[in-house]
Amino acid sequence: MTNQDARPTIQVPGTTSHTLAARAGHRGEGRLRYLKGGTGAPLVLLHTVRTQAEHYRSLIPLVSDQYTVYALDLPGMGYSEIVPGASYDEPAMRAGVERLLTELDLHDVTLVGESMGAVLALTTAADLPERVRRVVAVNTYDFSGGIARSSLLARLVVSGVLAPGVGPVIAGVEPKPILRRVLQGGLGDKSALRPDYVDELLQVGGRPGYPTVARAVYQSLPSLIAARSRYSDVKAPIHLVYGEKDWSRPSDREANKKLLPTADFTQVPGAGHFIALERPDVVADLLNRAV
Repeated sequence: MTNQDARPTIQVPGTTSHTLAARAGHRGEGRLRYLKGGTGAPLVLLHTVRTQAEHYRSLIPLVSDQYTVYALDLPGMGYSEIVPGASYDEPAMRAGVERLLTELDLHDVTLVGESMGAVLALTTAADLPERVRRVVAVNTYDFSGGIARSSLLARLVVSGVLAPGVGPVIAGVEPKPILRRVLQGGLGDKSALRPDYVDELLQVGGRPGYPTVARAVYQSLPSLIAARSRYSDVKAPIHLVYGEKDWSRPSDREANKKLLPTADFTQVPGAGHFIALERPDVVADLLNRAV
């Protein structure tokens, strides 16, 4: 099987894989893949930088008795279609999320996002107030530096990927030990990064065109920072969740608390950036208590 035809190597119990077709006449849009499972009010899960729907493999079984879960592969990521020349700035990625909500005609939606997905959850809620019931934003990725704050290795990798000329070449070379170490830099508990998940991410990284997507996503950080201007437009209740060891600084967290003075706030002791991997129980508890 080629990487072009690859299928996920991880099965999330109780879910099935679905595809949302691209809309005719919408340039730059492609097919979107999502996982669906569970029963109850709709819960839409939005993943982090360099991951996919399976990022929520441990959370989904904890909430599927209470919610119908839709875990989206963001445009160009996971097994969603890679469209040459497509934009991966925040508005384009948000448009993909909004396609899911509108084309499936979802209402009373709880939006949960982590990292980049947290920003998109907030901006989507601002755009579609009539569809969104609640937002849980985990470790919003809306601050200068982003993943480069994780470690010296991450800083070197991201700087290389973004560099003119050699950047596309570096983006296409992703040795397993380096990917593992960079991702572990987002965890308080390094063992939460399971080996089969790293293998799955490497398979996705081998899809034709994926290095271009990865580079474009890293280049999109300024648009994610700019998206903070939309946070105050959100009408739905918001719960901000941060790992104690997240890449954001206390000043970044305080800035968002000031922007969203009515939002609930939880800091998870010992956790890093990828709370869905190391403390899915915390997010599940917040969600299940709100049903």
